[in-house]
Amino acid sequence: MLTGSKTTFKVRQMVPDMKERMMSHSSLLARGRDVLGLCCLPGECVLQRAVLVRKKLSAKEGGGWLSGTLFCTHFRVAFVPQDSQKPDDNADPVLLGDHDVALASIDKVVAVGPSRTKLVTPTCSLKFTPEELVLYCRDLRVLCFLFDRLTPDTQAVEITYTIAKTYQPLKPGTIISFQNAALGSIEMKQFLSNRRRDPTMNWFESSLGWEQELERTGATGWRVSSVNDRFEMSTSLPRFIVVPQRVLDTELKKTFAHFNEGRIPRWCWRHPRGSDLLRMASFQNNIYHERDDIRNLESVLFGGQQLCVIVDLGEEMPSPADIQLAHTRLRTLCLGDISSSVSVPDDKWLSTLESTRWLDYTRCCLRKAAEVACLLRGGHMTVVLQEPEDRDMNCVVCSLVQVMCDPHCRTVAGFQSLVQKEWITAGHKFLSRINCHRESDKEEAPVFLLFLDCVWQLWAQYPARFQLTEDYLLALHDSVHLPLFSSLLANSQRERCRRSQHLPQSYTPVNGLRELPMGGPEPSVDPPFPPVWDWALQYSSQRRVRFTQPVSQPPCPPPVLNGNLNTNLDRGWHSDGLLPGSVFLLSRSTFSHPSNLLPWRSGNSGSYWKSHRRAPSSESVSGLERLIRACSLSEPSENSTTLHDPYEPLLPLLLGPCVRVWRSCYLRGALHAQAFSHPVSSCSQHPLEQLSWEVQQLREKLAQASNRRPENQTKRQEPRRLESNLNQNANNGTFLFSSSSRTSQQQASPSRGVSHSSVPPRAQRTAPDLPGPAQRNNSKHTFLFGHQQEPQSGQRHIPSPSAKLPKRPGNTH
Repeated sequence: MLTGSKTTFKVRQMVPDMKERMMSHSSLLARGRDVLGLCCLPGECVLQRAVLVRKKLSAKEGGGWLSGTLFCTHFRVAFVPQDSQKPDDNADPVLLGDHDVALASIDKVVAVGPSRTKLVTPTCSLKFTPEELVLYCRDLRVLCFLFDRLTPDTQAVEITYTIAKTYQPLKPGTIISFQNAALGSIEMKQFLSNRRRDPTMNWFESSLGWEQELERTGATGWRVSSVNDRFEMSTSLPRFIVVPQRVLDTELKKTFAHFNEGRIPRWCWRHPRGSDLLRMASFQNNIYHERDDIRNLESVLFGGQQLCVIVDLGEEMPSPADIQLAHTRLRTLCLGDISSSVSVPDDKWLSTLESTRWLDYTRCCLRKAAEVACLLRGGHMTVVLQEPEDRDMNCVVCSLVQVMCDPHCRTVAGFQSLVQKEWITAGHKFLSRINCHRESDKEEAPVFLLFLDCVWQLWAQYPARFQLTEDYLLALHDSVHLPLFSSLLANSQRERCRRSQHLPQSYTPVNGLRELPMGGPEPSVDPPFPPVWDWALQYSSQRRVRFTQPVSQPPCPPPVLNGNLNTNLDRGWHSDGLLPGSVFLLSRSTFSHPSNLLPWRSGNSGSYWKSHRRAPSSESVSGLERLIRACSLSEPSENSTTLHDPYEPLLPLLLGPCVRVWRSCYLRGALHAQAFSHPVSSCSQHPLEQLSWEVQQLREKLAQASNRRPENQTKRQEPRRLESNLNQNANNGTFLFSSSSRTSQQQASPSRGVSHSSVPPRAQRTAPDLPGPAQRNNSKHTFLFGHQQEPQSGQRHIPSPSAKLPKRPGNTH
């Protein structure tokens, strides 16, 4: 019998056998099922397994190899360690274990044989027995599995084929089958319908959620309006919006026609110093403005303040197409592919990283958010973010401003409420561009991944100010790639209501449609998909413990009422000279006052009051510029009030070296990709172990060469450095390896009578630090490993007793 027919016969016989095992191990009402050591989800079917498999552990997991059994189901690829505990059938099901990956997250399947590598597809033929299996994931992970010599060849071939045939690129048809495989069973639906939401976070799905946010921020003069309850005014806005109290719903309906897609100015957040953050779309052109319309527009735009600053995001922020291209290039650079012969040389890696523009876009978002945060810190103004044609970047800036200024948004519950609010109010593809719910690749843009990168940059510079940790951001980054959560399956609240089957009709017949309850959403007939914030459904308790860290709670300032709080503004900022109703435009970090900023204030509009025709003076513009400059350049003072003010914005450092690569996310698979860059036999040594052994041999040879120095040296000879003939480059003064510690040599020098020359303090840098500029005296050197060796004088080199060098025969005078 041919090998191909034997493999096909094995696969066909394995699937019914596994189904019988599942039915025999537990009843239909059991929530957890033990199939050969794998705790299956209700309704999950094991397709194939392979025994005696070793998984390559990452550096964060401790490194090395972990022995166990590899499974492939119609939902995931699971790995069960050999010494793992027996699963509890009464425990709540967890979608993915610590060593599992969903089929929807797999991007490529690569088989490594004795002499070649091959990209395995559902239609290809595998003509060799794989010794290693490498899975490239869409979330930038790389899972490497090594088949033991005792693993049956048929199991290695069959599980490789099964994974390649089961995983499919995410399309509308495959998404539905993937969702049914994970959550389609009756037991799973019943389990999800009984789960409760997190009570500590605000879901913003009802008017009560927005009222709680107004109370938390101390914003008065605003109210929650249900004018868009049936999505009649705008299909992209949520059901409930926050507007000024003085504007009635009957007057508010007239303002929707003056903005693109009906996205009127609406409240988002209030700073404790009295400033309000709003968002709106661009103005409609060629619309006649009546006197009553102008009064309502002014009231909605200013929100009770006398100063308004409109921030234009259209010219500075990158487009979704630019973000998608940058992320694709970054993924290709960081992930690598052992099945491809094209690779980036090490000396070109940093320049290639810069050419992806991903860090530039991250820096651009942080810079714009910092400018808005400085404006809000000034107090007593409304800052309106004017949405560009694509509204995704508006969500990024608005969310970053709140993370910078509000300590509540740096906790897990507060951050989840913030992101949930943006998903409700975005009304666009702010998040669903990631989960592949799109008709073509042109609609995909990882805008939310860019936002997570910006939050990580803030966390990396201010880790003590965050309760959430890097593990939490990494878990959220991985979870958004799974199309299983209700938060990720729609572009607006209107689409979410349709999916939940309780969408209000846009047309209300007489005595035909009952009113929906105002307190919360109407329960649906079919249980909805779980929210992404249900971490107990996704990760184990051991991993969820690492999502938070203790953070100090500074004393909170008194609540703000109507913004009447002495905020101690900068001396360069005075709002007394401003005219009531002054409007400025912030574009490209420059303030201006164009005449056509507000259409009803242009020269063609005769309905506007003549008293407001006079433009603000140039002193007002310079005052706003000084406000941002003073906030961005200010340093923490010694005043305890300033140090413990929780609402001081976290302004990030935006210089080139300060905006770094998220190594734990983007480079976590690079080590695996480099380690498996060429076929490796299962009986040979691992490439990293071989490289480590070669480095150790070179260090020993360098140590032996340093001991062969001539002993007859004059006292007036030039000071010499250890290993100078092997380690030092005379052109740039770069040292590859360090010698003994400078501190230990200074302690040993008085007893041995060795004189040392002084070394500049800045010459003690380590490898992660950046090299400083060269000086004329050539006293600065850069060390890639360790510290700089002290210059010494004398007839011969005398090593320090505490120096960390290989053992050598002792030296005596």
